[in-house]
Amino acid sequence: MKITRLLPLCTLLALLGQALPCQALTLLTEDWPPVTFQNGRGVADGMAVEVVHAIQTRIGDSNPIQVQPWARAYSSLLNDGNVMLFTVGRNAERERLMTLLGPILVSSTDIVSQARNAASLRQLPPGELRKLPVAAYRGSIFASSAKAAGFQVSETNDPGQSARMLLAGRVKLWADGNVVMSRVLREQGVAPGAVEKIVTLDKLDLYLAFSANVPRDTILQWESGLKAIKQDGTFAAIHRRWFPQEQPPLQVERLGIQK
Repeated sequence: MKITRLLPLCTLLALLGQALPCQALTLLTEDWPPVTFQNGRGVADGMAVEVVHAIQTRIGDSNPIQVQPWARAYSSLLNDGNVMLFTVGRNAERERLMTLLGPILVSSTDIVSQARNAASLRQLPPGELRKLPVAAYRGSIFASSAKAAGFQVSETNDPGQSARMLLAGRVKLWADGNVVMSRVLREQGVAPGAVEKIVTLDKLDLYLAFSANVPRDTILQWESGLKAIKQDGTFAAIHRRWFPQEQPPLQVERLGIQK
């Protein structure tokens, strides 16, 4: 008989007569539609939320997902105990601070402008382009990538504010993940064609991120659940429903502190 549901470690040890103090894992995400967001019913939703729910079903986890502003959620990941935040882009600094499990999605860091300005901006020498202000939301890896590339970043509270600054002409450029820009623009009542890509800074794998003190056994349990849904087609079906034009990342890797 094939067992597709994994018992939580604490439950398993209790059945074996061994006591283990267990602290619930705090699950956090941000408002970054369509990957993660809070829907009209006030409930976490989105492609990555569906993936996390599928993993929870496999491992018997029922902890709720909280949607928070990115800066607050990321601060909790770094400073509070027993936190899992998703989705988180990979870079060298983050691998020193946390454990990353995934990838859940592949994005790219794109810099866009209003469509009417795109042709002239593409003709600028790179040094001149980097002098222009770029809107990117505070604490995001997209802001970090733009800064690392030499752009002058004007930090915002969220992607929607970045889009509004661009559309109002307060900045010439906007940096964010390519997988969310169309949805963000539609939420502002603007067609995606209102902006055009000027340059792609990098490709970016997005992960589940576990705070430094999360026990290795907990991370391995989540890894087993992720492997299971990638092996049986559940993950690919979720990915295809939200991003039908993109190829789902089917590998599983664990990086960082508990690699």
